[in-house]
Amino acid sequence: MSRRPGMDAVSMLTVYIVLLYGFPSNLALSFLGSYGRPQFLWGLVLLLWWVLSRFQPPTLSRSVSQPVRLALCVLLVVFLLSFAQAMFRGQPADQISPAVSSLARLLSWTGVALVAMDGIRTMDELMTLVRRVALAGGLVAALGLLQFATDQPIIDFLSGLPGFSGDAGGIDSRGGFIRASGTATHPLEYAIAISVALPLAVASAIIGDHGHKRLRWWLPVMTVAMASFLAVSRSAVIGFIVATVAVIPGLPRRFRGVVMVVVVTAFVGAMLTVPGLYGTIVGMFLGIGTDTSTQSRTVALDLAPQFLASSPLLGAGTGTFLPRYRIFDNEWIHTAVEVGILGVAALAALFAVAIWSAWRASRESSLEDLQVVGRCLAACVVTIAVLFSLFDAFAFPMAPGTAFLIFGLCAAARTVGRSDRWLSHTWVAELDGMREFPPPLVPVAASRAGG
Repeated sequence: MSRRPGMDAVSMLTVYIVLLYGFPSNLALSFLGSYGRPQFLWGLVLLLWWVLSRFQPPTLSRSVSQPVRLALCVLLVVFLLSFAQAMFRGQPADQISPAVSSLARLLSWTGVALVAMDGIRTMDELMTLVRRVALAGGLVAALGLLQFATDQPIIDFLSGLPGFSGDAGGIDSRGGFIRASGTATHPLEYAIAISVALPLAVASAIIGDHGHKRLRWWLPVMTVAMASFLAVSRSAVIGFIVATVAVIPGLPRRFRGVVMVVVVTAFVGAMLTVPGLYGTIVGMFLGIGTDTSTQSRTVALDLAPQFLASSPLLGAGTGTFLPRYRIFDNEWIHTAVEVGILGVAALAALFAVAIWSAWRASRESSLEDLQVVGRCLAACVVTIAVLFSLFDAFAFPMAPGTAFLIFGLCAAARTVGRSDRWLSHTWVAELDGMREFPPPLVPVAASRAGG
């Protein structure tokens, strides 16, 4: 993509991060209705920006194959086929608009992934985005802690913004404790925002800012850890545990103990600071199977094969399976019913190739920074995959917006990793007096964090 001043991918994606995490998810431009959420609109701008960049002369001497791009294309095709089948079959009038809206949201998320994938080419750019996502997640977690401490939504004053509709505030309660949601629509997607921030904050703390100032990046790690327990949410606790377990094996040995100390300190601090919190959290898990939400999910899962039977390959139709039929609280099952076996297979393939791309980048590169970031990005995707099984993620803006941004960053890590590999081969060839290797993808100064 072009490198024009003020139009670089880092800046464009930073605007998206601010809108996704910093602006209340429930607020939308009134005259656009369900299409008025700022992060959704900016995702479409990113898609258009990416399409226009395809008409410009290529600036790279050698391209990088991207399995994530292929998986995204397959996902789009399957969702379009499911949508077309549903429309040809005929739908109630009130299901057509949600179906179109569902496709539009998918296009918006795809734009985010494509810009991250093709616009981020250097280690500096990748780390800039990683730090900004980690910081955004840490700030959302800090807002959640403030909501928990004050029993107030804090951001409810934004509901009066001229030209916007929706409720900017809103907090829930469980077991006598406040369930924070930060700027998210619901505590469930708040759980994804802070859980994904954990591995990225750990990566930022290990790498630091251009090799120094590492200490301050442990603050978001601590904040996210405490917010995960004070969220009074099974999803937040599960996301935190999965993120921690997934990220620690990929870290340099000298940092594994540090992460464990921070995690344990946050847990002990939360339990000691809030009397009765430990019993409430334990009770949430011991009560699985008896509470109404779990029973509803069990009944819904039992009914899933019946819904899928009429069209097993392409499902009921993209965006047509409305909550009035059934709420599965499981995006994998919801996708299977709505888009069929092909849809859930395509979504699973996208997760798989994103994990593979990030992990492969960490294995191919000689840069320790990229090794850490690649493994932390892979841990993020694993965490998202698990949390997608706990609620209908695509019904919320922040959860899929985060997921597709991480998919794009995983692909960008592959670009940086391949660049470093080609650069290493070029150095070897020059030392041996050979010239059969192609020129590197990026200059050496730009391929390493800190220049």
